[in-house]
Amino acid sequence: MPLTLNQFLFLILTIAAVVAVTAFISFLLQLKRTAREGEKTLIEVQTLSKNLNEVSQKVNEKIEDLGDVVDATKKITAGLSEATWLLVTKVIRPGSKFLPFLYPIIRLGWRQFKKK
Repeated sequence: MPLTLNQFLFLILTIAAVVAVTAFISFLLQLKRTAREGEKTLIEVQTLSKNLNEVSQKVNEKIEDLGDVVDATKKITAGLSEATWLLVTKVIRPGSKFLPFLYPIIRLGWRQFKKK
């Protein structure tokens, strides 16, 4: 029983339609799997984002504390600077004119101390 041209074309179109529908269903199943993985990834990204926000808040708090430490350090440095200036201008500079006389005496005393 030979096939007519119309029957042959209908058979080819039917096979092509079955292949197209099979490919489309396979595509939809893959799309569904991809969407499911995308949802899982989105949930994970949201949790990581929350953790990042918490870490950012902690870092900001530490930076604010560090600002207080820097201010205290500035005050201490200014105080030490003033104390050093006072020591140099009131004690060391006036006493430095006696240093050529005091240095040999101190050295002699040190030698005597080491001998004992």
